[in-house]
Amino acid sequence: MSLLRFLNFLSKTHRKPIAAALFTRSLTTYSKQSIERRIFNRNSLPGHETSFGYSSTLHRIIYRSIHEDLTPKHLSVEHYEKNPAETKLEQDAARICTLLSTHSGSHADKLLEDASIKVSPSLVVEVLKRLSNAGVIALSFFTWAEKQKGFKYNTESYNALIEALGKIKQFKLIWSLVNEMKSRKLLNKDTFALISRRHARARKVEEAIEAFERMEEFGFKLETSDFNRLLDTLCKSRHVEKANEVFDKMKKRRSVPDIKSYTILLEGWGKEHNLLRLNEVYLEMKYDGFEPDVVTYGILISAYCKAKKYDAAIELFHEMEAKNWKPTPHVYCTLINGLGSEKRLSEALEFFERFKSCGFTPEAPTYNSLVGAYCWSMRIDDAFQVIDEMRKHSAGPNSRTYDIILHHLIKARRTNEAYFRFQKMSNEPGCEPTVSTYEIIVRMFCNEDRVDLAKQVWDQMKAKGVLPGMHMYSDLITSLCHKNKLGEACKYFQEMLDAGIRPPAKMFSNLKQALLDEGKKDEALNLDRKINKLRGTPLVVRDQK
Repeated sequence: MSLLRFLNFLSKTHRKPIAAALFTRSLTTYSKQSIERRIFNRNSLPGHETSFGYSSTLHRIIYRSIHEDLTPKHLSVEHYEKNPAETKLEQDAARICTLLSTHSGSHADKLLEDASIKVSPSLVVEVLKRLSNAGVIALSFFTWAEKQKGFKYNTESYNALIEALGKIKQFKLIWSLVNEMKSRKLLNKDTFALISRRHARARKVEEAIEAFERMEEFGFKLETSDFNRLLDTLCKSRHVEKANEVFDKMKKRRSVPDIKSYTILLEGWGKEHNLLRLNEVYLEMKYDGFEPDVVTYGILISAYCKAKKYDAAIELFHEMEAKNWKPTPHVYCTLINGLGSEKRLSEALEFFERFKSCGFTPEAPTYNSLVGAYCWSMRIDDAFQVIDEMRKHSAGPNSRTYDIILHHLIKARRTNEAYFRFQKMSNEPGCEPTVSTYEIIVRMFCNEDRVDLAKQVWDQMKAKGVLPGMHMYSDLITSLCHKNKLGEACKYFQEMLDAGIRPPAKMFSNLKQALLDEGKKDEALNLDRKINKLRGTPLVVRDQK
């Protein structure tokens, strides 16, 4: 069946399972047991000694929320030892972030001076990236750094600062920085893409489009690649309908769409699970003379996996092969993840074997997909065998691997083991806990009503120079409210505001109501005043240079 007929058929009918038929020929060759023997056979994988990096754009694991009743016992928080694999740059950046997250104002400036850390352009960028969840602190650091010997204005540091400020919606200040960049001849198209994305994430769609269009005002010529970045921004911010409108206008202007324009829209509708609109875009792409390529097939397969139409995705995979398009590692990861999440483990393992038989050397994303597939079937011990293979072949593990493991250990109520694994992460190169890792563990303790341990992990995180985001603050503050520790809840709430993070409405409402229930009307009114001030005035100001 051709892809065009196939998509038309799918948009009109519900499909019956076809995976058994599709896999008859392949599963007669590899039984489930033989596949697993091949995976865990140390001689079955190429013995490359090269260390492979993890590309987050290749694949992102999507975790489900953890709601089970968790009962960790006899748990304590221990200090991590310094990771010897960290570079001097990373160590200095972590020290600075730790100082800034625990002190403020002139006191923080004094501590930075006393720390005797040599400022360099690369250090400034590294710190700003680590402070991306704390825009006010990021600006404070940038203001301090630009007065230090060794500082040099560059595009990357400005863009990192703009990213942090965009997260706290400081767009007036951002445009002031754009003018600074223009005066220093540091402005580039990436800057406008950042601003557009932050507007889109803040649901300010028209402002996102306006930021894109203002590139011409600053002397840049709009090209098809720029339109594609805007389409991608809108689609990834769940504004696919608006992206489609921009696309239609684009076709009427000087800029002509290319195949990437279509694949961006296909991916957008796929993420929305809207296969009907995906089909419409595909038909339009064909009508305009673009034939599906390997990227198109990969996006279509991903779309059908997201819609849980795995049999349709498998059929697309076979059609792709029949047309001599070699599936990419990303396609295999998508199918292994999707089938694994549906507990169709045998088929997920079959795709892993196919992947290797095509000559690919498994890297961290592929292995992580396999780890996840075993975990979804609650075969966590087998997942650890995969991790052993990763170590043997210098393909990980990484922090993402452990995030997957931790999620499923908690789901299986193996919380002691989850915490034990978390504590050991820093001792393994490339596995330093990230903010998402800390979020998993803090939420675990909050859900278990062990806010004391959640706070200890929180402090350990900040001592590492890792700053929490909105969701972590919300989890901890909500848990403190449940424990009737309202003074501490208000302290963390203020810390959240000081970092420039706007609280979610539900969490703020719950905190205010908890204060009122305890007769703390003045404190509740004070919170209201702070929020109203936050909404009505800019959080930060910057002297014009």
